[in-house]
Amino acid sequence: MKIVQVASELFPYIKTGGLADAVGALSSMLAGHGHDVAIFLPGYRSVVDHPLAAGAQRTLGLRIEMGDVFMTGEVRSFSPATNLTVHLVCREEFFDRRNPYGTPERDYEDNHHRFIFFCKGVVEAMRFLELRADVVHGHDWQCGLLPLLLRHTEQRYGVTLAMKTVFTIHNIAFQGVFPMRAFYRTNLPDELMGIDGVEFYGQMSMMKAGILFSDQVTTVSPRYAREIQTAEFGCGLDGVVATRSDDIVGLLNGIDTHVWNPATDTLIPGNYTVDNLAGKARCRVDLLKRCGFDPKFTGPVFGMVCRLTEQKGIDLVLANTDFFQTNDVRLIVLGTGDKQLEAGLRDLVAAAPGRVVISARLDEGMSHLIEAGSDFFLMPSRFEPCGLNQMYSQVYGTIPLVTRVGGLADTVVDIDQHPDVGNGVMFPASVEGVAAGLARAVALFADKPLFEAARARGMRKDFSWEKTARAYEDLYEDAV
Repeated sequence: MKIVQVASELFPYIKTGGLADAVGALSSMLAGHGHDVAIFLPGYRSVVDHPLAAGAQRTLGLRIEMGDVFMTGEVRSFSPATNLTVHLVCREEFFDRRNPYGTPERDYEDNHHRFIFFCKGVVEAMRFLELRADVVHGHDWQCGLLPLLLRHTEQRYGVTLAMKTVFTIHNIAFQGVFPMRAFYRTNLPDELMGIDGVEFYGQMSMMKAGILFSDQVTTVSPRYAREIQTAEFGCGLDGVVATRSDDIVGLLNGIDTHVWNPATDTLIPGNYTVDNLAGKARCRVDLLKRCGFDPKFTGPVFGMVCRLTEQKGIDLVLANTDFFQTNDVRLIVLGTGDKQLEAGLRDLVAAAPGRVVISARLDEGMSHLIEAGSDFFLMPSRFEPCGLNQMYSQVYGTIPLVTRVGGLADTVVDIDQHPDVGNGVMFPASVEGVAAGLARAVALFADKPLFEAARARGMRKDFSWEKTARAYEDLYEDAV
């Protein structure tokens, strides 16, 4: 099949979260299965300058109609692997910036213009490069207008650009909602401005457009596909999602085992397997030293790698300051995001001196070391569409502590509820739930036979993309 993937992030070129990992791994797996895969990505400064994109060549000049004006840009293309081509939609005004979506304080004010231009650039590139796709697969709100723009262009020029469109909701909390006046930049028919179109409480929702007008809708875990059809998790779009209930499928993300494999990982100081954990012990020592802790510390080490947002339950951790004050444990947090939550974590460092460290940055190497060197990985998310770190953790022999939501509930089995197959600790998304989960972790760490058995069960699980990629192939073929 000819498959076009469209996303705002792609590992290893640009990454702020799991979206980049998912799109990169799925695309590589599909290409490895012999499909002709093209990926469209905004031409961010960091991507254009990335060493792996050094061979990108200008393949097309763009002249994009944006309301009553035309804007220029270009497409730069390179092929990082057999059957795989990456196309960068470039315009310096929109994408030559330090960050993809905004500053730590706020989103860029022109994000609607930026991603309308991006989607239009993808469609124009497909038309001029004569990419006749079986499937065009867009990801999250940044690509929500793609199905509409693609079909509108087909009608306008009498061409077929794609047999079917697929839209994946990675996180329905981020919906691409903008003032309705931005709609004129799309040059789409006015009737689409209504409640049966892109209108959402008087504004324009790009996420809603993707849900309503793609041929097939997917999410990144089976449970999340059900959750977002409820008021609790649908973020106001539950009614819209429910109208596509017959067309929505939850396909659990996998992990890229070429990148996340403790036996071969080049970013950690010691490699290891479930049958020989000596390398994990070296990783633990190195992690403690890197964080300024005593490398001979024998108590439990908790790790967190996440965006600092309420979604990730950071405030629930902060509400349990007394746990870190009264228990001889270590907590290592890596991530950036909300400045108030970052300040709260620094207060926690001060309240539990010598026990907590926060590193407010993006650091791929450190994220691997935390997964490898920790005993427990803490993910107290209020909601989690899929989550990848709880899968990385199990593969790396680090027991996940997670809330019972979304993909966490699809990938972790509670040790107390299922002692013969359990591989993690699950608890409610509340202050009391986190407290109970942390206490259970300390007790589990003290019971070495139970702890080691749970660790081994996690390491033997198969979270590779192979199964998910086959499921997507089946979905594409059925759609076509």
